[in-house]
Amino acid sequence: MSSEEIKINYTKKELPAGFSRLGFILLIVGVILVLLSFITDYNRTTQNSVIIFTFLTSISIGSLFLVALEYLAGAVWSVPFRRISEIISFIIFLLPLFALPSLLNFHGVFHWSHPEAVASDELLKAKAPYLNQTFFIIRNIAIFLIWWLFYTFLSGNSKKQDSSFDQTLTRKNIKISAVFMPFFGISLTIVAIDWLMSLEPHWFSTIFGVYYFSGTILSALACLTLMVLYLNEKGLLVSGLTKDHYYSLGALMFAFINFWAYIAFSQFMLIWYANLPEETFWFITRWQGGWSYLSYGLIFIHFVIPYAILLPQPAKMDPLRLKLASIIILIAHFYDLYWLSMPSFSKDEVLFSWYEIAFPILAIGLFITVFSIKSKKINLVPIGDPKMKRAMEFKL
Repeated sequence: MSSEEIKINYTKKELPAGFSRLGFILLIVGVILVLLSFITDYNRTTQNSVIIFTFLTSISIGSLFLVALEYLAGAVWSVPFRRISEIISFIIFLLPLFALPSLLNFHGVFHWSHPEAVASDELLKAKAPYLNQTFFIIRNIAIFLIWWLFYTFLSGNSKKQDSSFDQTLTRKNIKISAVFMPFFGISLTIVAIDWLMSLEPHWFSTIFGVYYFSGTILSALACLTLMVLYLNEKGLLVSGLTKDHYYSLGALMFAFINFWAYIAFSQFMLIWYANLPEETFWFITRWQGGWSYLSYGLIFIHFVIPYAILLPQPAKMDPLRLKLASIIILIAHFYDLYWLSMPSFSKDEVLFSWYEIAFPILAIGLFITVFSIKSKKINLVPIGDPKMKRAMEFKL
């Protein structure tokens, strides 16, 4: 297909200088705060690194999932936004940096890594073939390598298509996406079990991987929506995007808000109904003392508030409401990961101060900086995709 056959109005432009400047400032402030937190409370900082690692994992691998899903589904409406998800998913390469603090303080983060704890606990002995430091590191390195490989192929073919307009690259990415999906499901579940569920090695939930998946896709959609709205308002995307394109983003976010609530309630209800001590203790910890207020708060910030914002049909096309919902969803996902992990380290006291915001500031600064650098090298729109013309003509 020649470039003349694809009638789109796109001119590559630089991102606003203020955007890049904000990212650099937040990055510097974040680095300083993280270094100070390491110096003043090493254990707490490494525990917080679990939260930000799993948060960035959600944003990055969730974005790559959205790219693969578009190829497999043959979706048209999302084509103008796919490159943004590709850029966001580049953060996959930075994930080991955020995993490193916890790995350097492995015994301070993972109780099951203590030989004396395993020796005196029959359950930990039974889980030792899986829950051991060597196998933990090996399988996580393997997961990173697999994710990097799929990103390289999917993103590389997409960028080649900008200049070659070769339709066979789309067909290649469809095949790659089909292979990626089962790896995505298995690897994301392993990450959820390793980095979150194993913090309480006596507890287990058979749908915990699905729970983390629901938050992952919801946060990736929120991040994509926020960037689409910002870039389109600055005139950096293809001309001709309508509220019909926005509606699809809003509708997907609304769907996954409900899906997250369904999975969260199902997990709680089944454990509560069975009333088995080896399952209920995890929830009991989160419904006692100060943690109980955070548990109630999670229901509102992760479900009730974004649900109410996006419930009316016009809201799913309203840029202001979409921005508000996206920001709340991203905050809610961080809140959720904090709620999942921090009670494992402090059962009696709710810990939240500047230590807990150091990594998020660093992550936001790094995200903006990486996005700014990557956007200078490639188009923000996959102009060579054969579905671009139909995407611009998309109507509900």
